[in-house]
Amino acid sequence: MNPEQFRSTFGKVEEAVHRVIVGMDGVVRGCLTALVAGGNVLLEGVPGLGKTLLVKSMADALGLDFARIQFTPDLMPADITGTKLLVEDGAGRKRFDLHKGPVFHQIVLADEVNRATPKTQSALLEAMQERQVTIIGETFPLPRPFFVVATQNPLEMDGTYPLPEAQLDRFLFKLHVDFPGLEEMRTILDRTTGAADPSVEAACDGRTLLEMGRLAREVLVKREVQDLAIRLVLATHPQRPEAGADVRRYVRYGASPRAAQALLLGAKIRALLAGRQNVAAEDVLALAQPALRHRIILNFEGEAEGIPADRLVDAAAESVRGA
Repeated sequence: MNPEQFRSTFGKVEEAVHRVIVGMDGVVRGCLTALVAGGNVLLEGVPGLGKTLLVKSMADALGLDFARIQFTPDLMPADITGTKLLVEDGAGRKRFDLHKGPVFHQIVLADEVNRATPKTQSALLEAMQERQVTIIGETFPLPRPFFVVATQNPLEMDGTYPLPEAQLDRFLFKLHVDFPGLEEMRTILDRTTGAADPSVEAACDGRTLLEMGRLAREVLVKREVQDLAIRLVLATHPQRPEAGADVRRYVRYGASPRAAQALLLGAKIRALLAGRQNVAAEDVLALAQPALRHRIILNFEGEAEGIPADRLVDAAAESVRGA
């Protein structure tokens, strides 16, 4: 695959998704960027904005098999990973057979992931990081490619649990799904209340998606651009000299090294889409919010005052931009 084929395939997948999804241009591009980079995605927004439909449309456009898990307070870890069942054959011999859970699909939608308890949420940790699951002491590989795309309601809504920090860190990007405007609402109503039923046709497949990911990793990154990504991550840590006043005042812990990986992988894909073979500083800074917003942990003062994580990410970006 060459860069021109990369851009063409990426554009075809976006176009296929938008046959069903209205608006959400930045969210669709952010999701697809994360999947090409081999990462997981967290979508946050109030119910009814089309988050579930977006993920299903992405799976159809990418030609990947899809499973949806509806997270509820009574969901158990085995409902996600599967379990071993004791069965008896025709000769009366008993054995344990693997009963695979929905995680054994290429795209797994964890719908309303923060409605399940932290114990159940954590069942996805091994799958998200290592692309494998362990069931009763035996480890099983997951299909390639494999992604978790989770949807989340805002935490101030009733019946939700905050995601564990270790799980949040395993999402490459966190994307906000905003409420549609007037024109977008008109288009949504035209598509969903008329006789036609729009559908998504595959514009890619798993093998091509993996090739796109490999090509993206070959994009060059100059040392000064890499250093910019590192300084941006360090600027989210209150004890570091790179941190600004807001970060020092409101942040308890900053972003992990995974954030720098997310910045550079996403920036490489952004550079390819712009027709460049090298990453620019603007590529890194453009991805600061989706890569960092879920990796910043506020202190008590920050939580009490309701300081938005995006404000702190912007402050960190400003501090390194002017350095």
